[in-house]
Amino acid sequence: MALSVPGYSPGFRKPPEVVRLRRKRARSRGAAASPPRELTEPAARRAALVAGLPLRPFPAAGGRGGGSGGGPAAARRNPFARLDNRPRVAAEPPDGPAREQLESPVPFLDSNQENDLLWEEKFPERTTVTELPQTSHVSFSEPDIPSSKITELPVDWSIKTRLLFTSSQPFTWADHLKAQEEAQGLVQHCRATEVTLPKSIQDPKLSTELRCTFQQSLIYWLHPALSWLPLFPRIGADRKMAGKTSPWSNDATLQHVLMSDWSVSFTSLYNLLKTKLCPYFYVCTYQFTVLFRAAGLAGSDLITALISPTTRGLREAMRNEGIEFSLPLIKESGHKKETASGTSLGYGEEQAISDEDEEESFSWLEEMGVQDKIKKPDILSIKLRKEKHEVQMDHRPESVVLVKGINTFTLLNFLINSKSLVATSGPQAGLPPTLLSPVAFRGATMQMLKARSVNVKTQALSGYRDQFSLEITGPIMPHSLHSLTMLLKSSQSGSFSAVLYPHEPTAVFNICLQMDKVLDMEVVHKELTNCGLHPNTLEQLSQIPLLGKSSLRNVVLRDYIYNWRS
Repeated sequence: MALSVPGYSPGFRKPPEVVRLRRKRARSRGAAASPPRELTEPAARRAALVAGLPLRPFPAAGGRGGGSGGGPAAARRNPFARLDNRPRVAAEPPDGPAREQLESPVPFLDSNQENDLLWEEKFPERTTVTELPQTSHVSFSEPDIPSSKITELPVDWSIKTRLLFTSSQPFTWADHLKAQEEAQGLVQHCRATEVTLPKSIQDPKLSTELRCTFQQSLIYWLHPALSWLPLFPRIGADRKMAGKTSPWSNDATLQHVLMSDWSVSFTSLYNLLKTKLCPYFYVCTYQFTVLFRAAGLAGSDLITALISPTTRGLREAMRNEGIEFSLPLIKESGHKKETASGTSLGYGEEQAISDEDEEESFSWLEEMGVQDKIKKPDILSIKLRKEKHEVQMDHRPESVVLVKGINTFTLLNFLINSKSLVATSGPQAGLPPTLLSPVAFRGATMQMLKARSVNVKTQALSGYRDQFSLEITGPIMPHSLHSLTMLLKSSQSGSFSAVLYPHEPTAVFNICLQMDKVLDMEVVHKELTNCGLHPNTLEQLSQIPLLGKSSLRNVVLRDYIYNWRS
């Protein structure tokens, strides 16, 4: 008599063996002329699965010793049956997989998915496979859904660090551009060639025009250009720059040369902006970011400059240099006092009046003769109390500063000569700010946004389906975002989803500014014809911003109609 071993079951079968027995039994049932009721259960399960009804577990394949059960009491749950707790739908989707794929107890994983999963492990910062179906089914609340059909996105002046597009159609056309297509895209950008794609491209992979335009949309211009250093973003980038080689950090002569070249490039960009040959550009320092916009953009008839975030010290230094500016997100009544005639006072006059008011508030102590017995607050305490509201908004979006007109030139000189523009310690010590522009300027280096397409298998209600995504990384400026959405609208037949990752300090650049007059858009477009932007992109950037302190986060295009969420 054999000894009983604890935990040993002679009737135990491994999952592959159970699957083989089930398939063999199904074939034998099909050969029988009049199968009994128990053998017709797979057909009933198939009908119930199509109808969306809850299913009971499979009956046992045999007893512990391998014999068949005699009735309901002998039946037990198959431990290897597929347990599906996901919510079921009334009917299978039209593009659902075959039934053999549904009944398979082992998840299906093809070679493409294996490669993509290895890529995800190599780049953990990328979006995982489980994120893709979420981005393609973005739910919008009532305020986020526009009441009318929108065929264009609102203008977004924030810089994006990453875009993730998802679609039911592949992005393979964006991979491995030919040498001729890459060269043609560079020439189209340098010559500002206007390319208008058809509404829908039947076979994007064979469209040379599409691939050249895609290459053209990825180009931007940068100064300084150091391939071993990430020069955007600059705010909070000390950790990424730590340990990198910086020979200028302790060399005053080299720092002077770098700043001299940077000043030439900065001045060149401003001159292009003033002559409307450059639509806009960014100055990215380690503490704040400046957006310069040409006259005619964002609904303004003057050159404008937005600075965010700012501090009280920076604003005080700008006042001392004679730069007139305003705080658009702060109520004017809190920062300006008006005389009886209605004329606004300057900052110096405000300070003088406030000091006189403070002295008069203590004059009654002298009249009573007790001014020496009561301790008055010192001048420093009074000043700190007055400026408490200014200190509280430092480093916040509310501290954004607006400079207009001729004062932008004064701001240019202030930034060139300001010692606080460059860090004096840390990994960014001695490194000039980053200049970003959509067009070429003196000392600039042509750079490319990084693009990568990924094809994966994602889990759906009916099994697995193909999901295609396109990832764009780098400093993505407003013109690039609009060009890419126009291009993908044609290549993906008017349907795609996108997740946008903005550089948060630049989101406040979408605030609506108070305009003195309404501009004639035809005149604006005529004056900015040679700025290097596509006419549709120029038309969008000419609109008045509507997003406020936020920026676009999710975009869904269905049948050429946009839904978006900020």
